[in-house]
Amino acid sequence: MEQYKQDFIEFMVDSKVLKFGEFTLKSGRKSPFFMNAGSYVTGTQLRKLGEYYAKAIHDNYGLDFDVLFGPAYKGIPLSVATAMAISELYGKDVKYCSNRKEVKDHGDVGILLGSPIKDGDRVVIIEDVTTSGKSIEETFPIIRAQGDVEIVGLMVSLNRMERGKGEKSALDEIKETYGFGANAIVTMEDVIEHLYNRPYKGSVIIDDAMKASLDAYYAQYGVKA
Repeated sequence: MEQYKQDFIEFMVDSKVLKFGEFTLKSGRKSPFFMNAGSYVTGTQLRKLGEYYAKAIHDNYGLDFDVLFGPAYKGIPLSVATAMAISELYGKDVKYCSNRKEVKDHGDVGILLGSPIKDGDRVVIIEDVTTSGKSIEETFPIIRAQGDVEIVGLMVSLNRMERGKGEKSALDEIKETYGFGANAIVTMEDVIEHLYNRPYKGSVIIDDAMKASLDAYYAQYGVKA
């Protein structure tokens, strides 16, 4: 596993974004882990987060694209932080764009904020996590409505590696439905591999008991990488 992926896993834990215990998800599933990207709240955290996204986008899609699109609302700071990080790390200027939940009818009118998307633009979509693909159902037509645009791919922070609407993962369903790449900085398989029975800052985050809970969860809801 690449070093930046190992660092990102620890960064999620340190930022209290990735937690282990007993959680009830919106879907009603009882999960032994929970991820909340809303816990990235400081300038330092957002700077680091942008760097991890930038490295993963570079590794998966290269830098031959024009616009980072972050769906409202959590995607807005992600797209801004990552655009800044790509400039800093790779010397490449990409534009950021996000949608508004409501169309603005005065001043800077329209459904978009940031850079307009135009014919010929190549777009990477950036999100925190995708569990059902619902946000892409909303985002895809907004982007395509802007003109002859190519969507290069989607980047999320964590692949939960569980079934979406059918038997495949949400990311695999997106690839199949829309025909563009869908990847994550790390997968839960990476997380478990890195943290299982490994002391980190004085404690073991995934011990045998937690590993058993994770195994049981994935036996019921999981998909293979």
